[in-house]
Amino acid sequence: MEEQRLDHTSQDYRELDDYFRKNQCQRILLVAGKSLSLLNLGSYFESLEQRTGIRVVRFDNFKPNPDYSSVVDGVACYQREGCDQIVAVGGGSAMDVAKCIKLFSNMDSSQSYLEQEIVPNEIHFMAIPTTAGTGSEATRFAVIYKDGIKQSVTHDSCIPEAVFFDASALKTLPDYHRKATMMDALCHGIESYWSIRSTKESREYSQKAIREILEEKDSYLDNTDSGNAGMLRAANHAGRAINLAQTTAGHAMSYKLTGLYGIAHGHAAALCVSELFSDMVQNPDRCVDERGREHLEKILLEIAGAFGCDRPEEAVKKWNQILKELSLEIPVASKKDYEILKKSVNPERLKNHPVSLNEERIDRLYHRILDQKKTKHIEIERGEE
Repeated sequence: MEEQRLDHTSQDYRELDDYFRKNQCQRILLVAGKSLSLLNLGSYFESLEQRTGIRVVRFDNFKPNPDYSSVVDGVACYQREGCDQIVAVGGGSAMDVAKCIKLFSNMDSSQSYLEQEIVPNEIHFMAIPTTAGTGSEATRFAVIYKDGIKQSVTHDSCIPEAVFFDASALKTLPDYHRKATMMDALCHGIESYWSIRSTKESREYSQKAIREILEEKDSYLDNTDSGNAGMLRAANHAGRAINLAQTTAGHAMSYKLTGLYGIAHGHAAALCVSELFSDMVQNPDRCVDERGREHLEKILLEIAGAFGCDRPEEAVKKWNQILKELSLEIPVASKKDYEILKKSVNPERLKNHPVSLNEERIDRLYHRILDQKKTKHIEIERGEE
């Protein structure tokens, strides 16, 4: 399904009014966190019923890393209030909850939704991202937790039919969050490019995303309207790429770094991709992509081109220079940490990676990722394991 993309260009959000009227919406389930009130969009949705007669039902009963019970509550709310449209405003958590509410709303509530076969439905679903990083508004993936265990939900019918880009929603992003989400999008672009699952279409999205992120980087970090708008589009293209090709070892290795050291996901992914990129350029003979070493070397050359470089080695240097400019620090690891890290990587998530990685090589990579010689020391408070 090709999503409908709308850009915020008017002062009164008439693009949204037109979209809701076209769909003949009567009652919207608005899935958004409490920070919505800080955005211009908050005022828009507060006044929607008075202006148009379209009722808005707020649902904000979820947290980061949302729980299955929140989705169950959301489904019940959607059905009880007689909603006919879902709108998600926020980052990955709001998107994941809204996607699952959409998928589960026509299923049997007397048993676990996670144990039932998903049947597509015709519920209208719009996404309004407030960060430029996850690209969740363009993907068929959602993540929720049940009894503390991560549950991956995947289905094409949870891809929003429409996406609304509002650059003003990014104005209040803290600098660190701005940097981390940008790097998450850039990791999506690179990992989807070299993924074993990549296709001609996915690589076109990957290349477009990488080029756009690098072009918009400075103005986005300066928090300009044009930079924010450009980064939203770039992250969406990266999301479209991973929707087709999925991520690789960069993401697989990043999750435990986030858990151990409390750093943002995009920060952790960027540190991992830095070493994986270098490792791949140096070891194309370990290629496990059935398309062969020549294909991998061609892909690495294309990635270099997207970076504006002639050779992959130059692109690796450019990547590391970006990390240095962003001051994304390297956590201090203990010997015990390395034992935890090397055993933490889900082998299933390595199947998309184009070069072979075993536990020994992963351990070596983690030692290089966390090598304190590359930057000044910084003590990062450990998060909950």
